[in-house]
Amino acid sequence: MADLDDLREGTDFGGATAGATGAFHLKGLGGQDWGMRARLSRIFDPADGKTVMLAFDHGYFQGPTSGLERLDRSIVPLIPQADALMLTRGALRTTIPAESGKGIVLRASGGPSVLTDLSNEELAVSIDDAVRVDAAALAVQVFVGSENETKSIKNLTTLVDQGQATGIPVLAVTAVGRDMVRDARYFRLATRMSAELGAAFVKTYYVEEGFETITSACPVPIIIAGGKKVEEKEALTVAYRAMQEGAAGVDMGRNVFQSEHPSAMLAAVRAVVHENLSPDEAFALYEELSH
Repeated sequence: MADLDDLREGTDFGGATAGATGAFHLKGLGGQDWGMRARLSRIFDPADGKTVMLAFDHGYFQGPTSGLERLDRSIVPLIPQADALMLTRGALRTTIPAESGKGIVLRASGGPSVLTDLSNEELAVSIDDAVRVDAAALAVQVFVGSENETKSIKNLTTLVDQGQATGIPVLAVTAVGRDMVRDARYFRLATRMSAELGAAFVKTYYVEEGFETITSACPVPIIIAGGKKVEEKEALTVAYRAMQEGAAGVDMGRNVFQSEHPSAMLAAVRAVVHENLSPDEAFALYEELSH
């Protein structure tokens, strides 16, 4: 118990207010609870409000795809260069060092494999387990326009309710079927729906025409998916254009771990996102680090 002797009256009450009253570094999220904002700050660098996420959750429906045959060899060496990791709880527990200190964006939906209809997902992680592994966010796929649209939206809203109760933000990942048009109109719909229904941030695809209307119309941060493997210069160009047009970061997987020089590629992507390097400058950095 504190000593009751020598109690002194406080006198230092003047001056400007400091501490937790400043503006939050992510749009639309300043009104969230402290725990939610703290977790988001483990994903998005508070210095600039941007993030480089390394995605390697592909095994939950693809199995051991190229570049992810051995996560201990391909992914663990890359961890220091990423702001956050997007992965499954199986990969987290079996492979990722607990002392890595990175924000964990945990894949929370799943079920079907590449052999069936991918939109037929269920929630695949309990909120208790998310808390147990100290997840910084939970990721759920939304299939707007698909046969299982309503089911996937229900997965999102269920997870948002559970996340709000525990202070864990939800990332909505907009999925697009093979026969669906990937244009700004569609992604404005999918991202805005996700945000309106409670997603704290949204992962979507970059489109060359009108991407700035997608980021502008979405009231929470948008990060772009890396998509299929392309040449390094092209991937860096997409990342640069997305950042210039309002994205808050990238979540890149195959264009990193399937690159001939994954570490150099991740460093170049990081330079685009956090240092505003142009595609030419970033590609020069990639080539320099590759040799």
